[in-house]
Amino acid sequence: MSEITVYIKDYISELVTLVTEMAPYLLLGLLFAGMLKVFFPGRLIRKYIGGSDFRSVLNAAILGVPMPLCSCGVLPTGISFYNNGASRGATVSFLVSTPQTGVDSIIATYAMLGLPLAILRPVIALFSGILGGTLTNYLGGSIDAAQQVKERADEKEKHSFVEMMRYGFVEMVQDISKWLIIGFLLAALLAVLVPDDFFVDTIKNEYLSMLLILVASVPLYVCATGSIPIAAVLLMKGLSPGAAIVFLMAGPATNAATMAVISNTMGKKTFWLYLLSIVGGAFLFGTIVNEFVPRNWILDSLPAMGHHVGHHQHQVINIIAGVLLVLLIVNGYVMKIVGRKQLKKESDNFNEMKRFEVYTVEGMTCNHCKASVENGVRDIGEKGDIFADPSTNELRIAGGTASEEELKKKVESLGYIFKGRK
Repeated sequence: MSEITVYIKDYISELVTLVTEMAPYLLLGLLFAGMLKVFFPGRLIRKYIGGSDFRSVLNAAILGVPMPLCSCGVLPTGISFYNNGASRGATVSFLVSTPQTGVDSIIATYAMLGLPLAILRPVIALFSGILGGTLTNYLGGSIDAAQQVKERADEKEKHSFVEMMRYGFVEMVQDISKWLIIGFLLAALLAVLVPDDFFVDTIKNEYLSMLLILVASVPLYVCATGSIPIAAVLLMKGLSPGAAIVFLMAGPATNAATMAVISNTMGKKTFWLYLLSIVGGAFLFGTIVNEFVPRNWILDSLPAMGHHVGHHQHQVINIIAGVLLVLLIVNGYVMKIVGRKQLKKESDNFNEMKRFEVYTVEGMTCNHCKASVENGVRDIGEKGDIFADPSTNELRIAGGTASEEELKKKVESLGYIFKGRK
């Protein structure tokens, strides 16, 4: 058997092991995500983060930690809170704490990284959110009341079982599947190619490894759940727990697109405070974990990947869950393809029937973005027919009454980038 064949066989084996070990917990997390989304009233979120005080910052962080939102949902949600009257501090607290974790990733962290990190991760997300929000409240200036826009009061909240299952096992899967797949593929590759104790033998300075991980993580994005298998493999290869914390914190919380929108919407000063809270917080909490948390407490709790603890029944459950997870991911991509075809059909129909103005709006990635932009434009009193197309980054308005300046202000307040008329 050739060396390449051995690597391929080992890679497939590692990939299957990662998926089947994580799948039961991930499915349970998706269920909780659907329950939280559907049964936690949105009006309560808006009620408790409106002030420029510590209480609002704390409330925003507490609300953000369990919320099952990746970057696609976090940014428009956070910006909408800001435009609905939330302080800059509360908004930054929410934007920092939310993407780092969620009910789904907490459960998945327990499955792949053990109980200590499953506890530490939401605690760190909470305190880093409080840190960022507090800094912003004291140093970021006051809210510009003229920029605050009332959200749709007539938005109806759905509380059905079908909506819960649809959000948890369709929308959430569509949101995280890309990064989850990347996380699995990369983790399996690292497991096969990176020698055991690589970080101990090659990068002996733990703080240098933390800094390198931080520099690599800030401009890139991997979702909170997708980062878990990568962190698990890196820990098993000798990466310090503190450096793993840096990766788990900075990877999901930051990316180039998010930083650009925050700078454009909330101002450069708020952006730098947001970035400082993540970068400084990641290094601070990574150092605390390395220096004060017993290393064996974390490393001894790592599940032995590839060495199934338990009986045959446990393995069967893992395999069934793994197959179900793969089917859900495939279903999500099929529905995306169907949705794109439907979107194109609607776009063609709109183009045939209407004379319209076309504006470029960047940052729309899904139907949630489409609905946010269309509803937001309607909120400013636009009476024309509106069609937002994420596939072409276009906003089309037939018979429009709103000015381009009004459209720009509203679209950018939602967290998207308005480039003007085409």
